[in-house]
Amino acid sequence: MKITGWVREKITRVSERLKEPISLKAKILIVALLLIIVSGGGYVSYRFYDFSQNNPKFCVGCHLMQPAFETWSRSEHKDINCHDCHHLSIKELNGLLISFVLKRPTVVPERHKEHVIVSQKYCNQCHTEGKAERINKSLFHAKHVYMEQIECTQCHGEIKADKSGLHRFLPTEKFCTKCHANRQVHGEGMGGLACLNCHTDRTKDLKPGRLKCLYCHSNNEGIRKQLKEDATLDVRFFAPDAATINKAKKIVFNEKSPMQFYCYECHKPHEAGRIRPRNTDCLRCHAGIPKIGKHKVHLAMDMKCQDCHKQHVWVVTEASAQKDCVSCHEYRSPKAFF
Repeated sequence: MKITGWVREKITRVSERLKEPISLKAKILIVALLLIIVSGGGYVSYRFYDFSQNNPKFCVGCHLMQPAFETWSRSEHKDINCHDCHHLSIKELNGLLISFVLKRPTVVPERHKEHVIVSQKYCNQCHTEGKAERINKSLFHAKHVYMEQIECTQCHGEIKADKSGLHRFLPTEKFCTKCHANRQVHGEGMGGLACLNCHTDRTKDLKPGRLKCLYCHSNNEGIRKQLKEDATLDVRFFAPDAATINKAKKIVFNEKSPMQFYCYECHKPHEAGRIRPRNTDCLRCHAGIPKIGKHKVHLAMDMKCQDCHKQHVWVVTEASAQKDCVSCHEYRSPKAFF
């Protein structure tokens, strides 16, 4: 009771003092204190806002973002502020903060399939209008970005199962198969190749042209030099390594041979068992051949077209007949074959 009475007495005294007129000196002091509080609070608020919005170190405050920060610091975008690409609303920012404080996540959550992390319009600000490397001259981007309207982050910025890959902006080797299902490569030594080791910006349909195949399958260094000088996206970022080139079977393509097809018209690396052309593949074009000369006899013996017609040359010459035909029977001139 005594304490209650003492408190009531103090409150009464304070109330009486507040009713008394305030001196000029006190008013100046109060105004000064208020100005200090407001300006100090405003400065601190501004500094915090500036730090949170313009300093990448704020983003790495969540320990789970450390790998992403380190990858970003080594990437082509290391001089670009996080918020130049990542634009979040106040609601989203607060949601992330509350989630970090209350839930204390230890891993980056799964990316929702339809959720766009960075909108294409922010990428275009640099890569179609700004000083960054332009993508609007790339046929790959013309097809996927402008025609198919695929968001940039659907290909760039893949997060792997172990959560690595954040801010590694180059698509991974087999990323294309996420949309192009059942387009895995089947072939001798080709199974581990990146999609862009073959598919190229040099052709309108993005399929590998003959020179792209000869990048590995030829001993002609001039072909590799030419492709490198063209500096298309596939060669700059996905050129096969020296070991792959050395391992590839080398061919000599004759530009005067009767057939000048693209390699993929006969070779089907995306279809199991079709990497090498079969007799049925040849006969789709040469349907009347079994009726000509001795072709029917040879086909009935389960011989392959390539046993006589050597790949990429095709014409049976006197010299090749003297070497190949005599392994089965005595020499006969190709001219007498028909």
